[in-house]
Amino acid sequence: MPSSLETTLSREWLRRGPLACALWPLSLLFRGIAALRRASFAAGLSSSERLPVPVAVVGNIFIGGTGKTPLTIWLVEALRAAGFRPGVVSRGFGSKDAAPRAVSAASTPAEVGDEPVLIAARTGCPVFVGRARAAAGRALLAAHPEVDVLVTDDGLQHYALSRDVEIVLFDGRGVGNGWTLPAGPLREAPSRRRDFTVVNAPELTPALAAAVVPQGNAAPWQMRLAGDAAERLADRTERTTLAELARRAGEGAGLRVAAAAGIGNPARFFGMLRAAGLKPQELPLPDHHDFQDRPFAGIEADIILVTEKDAVKCWQIEELRNDPRIWVVPVSARIDAALADQIVEKLRGCTPA
Repeated sequence: MPSSLETTLSREWLRRGPLACALWPLSLLFRGIAALRRASFAAGLSSSERLPVPVAVVGNIFIGGTGKTPLTIWLVEALRAAGFRPGVVSRGFGSKDAAPRAVSAASTPAEVGDEPVLIAARTGCPVFVGRARAAAGRALLAAHPEVDVLVTDDGLQHYALSRDVEIVLFDGRGVGNGWTLPAGPLREAPSRRRDFTVVNAPELTPALAAAVVPQGNAAPWQMRLAGDAAERLADRTERTTLAELARRAGEGAGLRVAAAAGIGNPARFFGMLRAAGLKPQELPLPDHHDFQDRPFAGIEADIILVTEKDAVKCWQIEELRNDPRIWVVPVSARIDAALADQIVEKLRGCTPA
């Protein structure tokens, strides 16, 4: 379960309470350092490498999960539909190697990170991980010379890699209390420039839109995560709908349903299930949880629903892989196609290095 400190900070970061106010002077220091670092790259005092193909970065300034992986997958598919041959570069959270490494069908989350494994499986495009995104990009292009555009999953603050398009993603929490770390949840000031702003939320209210977009910038685009089916982890060809699970849960003694999520914002996953009519026992886990502690051992449930990101790690553990209770809920990003058109237009206007 998330630590008490993490839980406390997550709650405090949504308001300007006593703890946040006490940390505010430190946040000014953090914000100043972040601004100086960005200015150093902008002025050429720190080097930034330009790769021979256009680069689009998908990232956030709100610490934790906002839905970057579904947005990255959506963007790869949109670029492919527009005639591009995309590749993906990622840090690979938890990856053992700092050097660039290809993500293959045999890669494990412990080797390359859970999100790159999921992106590679869902898109089928080349994926490389590495601590230095530019080096990972070079390695990917050397191995796959047909790739003509790179998408960086995260890395918004990794300025050592030049980029042509920046997409900043928020969710329903907006900018929280509006302060940078450690008094608030932001890595950079909300006024940070970007090319496009996307908000992952069931409803994009005027107040939320105004909070996430700097004054004078274009209106944000809304992203919704859609998932209406579940697949058995042991055999992903066996599917059922969430509506069917909800119906069975409401009958007689009822199907006992639990849900677990080791993502940055577990509440979003649980909310999606509730919107489908389910009332699962909820098990929020820390982001990138490795499941080695067998968290389902004491769960009394007939069905345990997990995210795709968690499924790639559960699959590595034989006990969980063969647990017939575990079902995976794939989700896909739903965004106005006009956003893809604008991104494609901007990338086509880029001049290769």
